[in-house]
Amino acid sequence: MALSITEDIRSITDLKRNTNSVLGQIQKTKRPVVLTVNGKAEAVLLAASEYEKMTSAFNLLKLLIPAEEDISNNHYKEANAFFKEFKREANISG
Repeated sequence: MALSITEDIRSITDLKRNTNSVLGQIQKTKRPVVLTVNGKAEAVLLAASEYEKMTSAFNLLKLLIPAEEDISNNHYKEANAFFKEFKREANISG
C-alpha cells in the first residue's frame, strides 16, 4: 500500500469537486488518499476493507506486547525445556 505522491495527494477542493473519482481511485488502487488544506496534509481517506485489515493487524500487534515484555524481562523458557517439563507434568512418555 505504498503511497504515490503524484496520484494520492489531493486537495479538499478536489475531493468536493470529484468525490466519485477520488472514491473510485481508492477502491481501484487500494491506496489511501491524503487530503490537503492549504497545501498541508489534513486527513487520510482509506477504503473500508483496507481500514479493517489495518485494524486487525494493529489488534494482533497489541496482543504481542505482553510477550515482548516477557522476553525483555527474561521471563521465558526455551522450547526444549518447556516441552520436557510439560511431558513430565502430564505423564507423557517419549
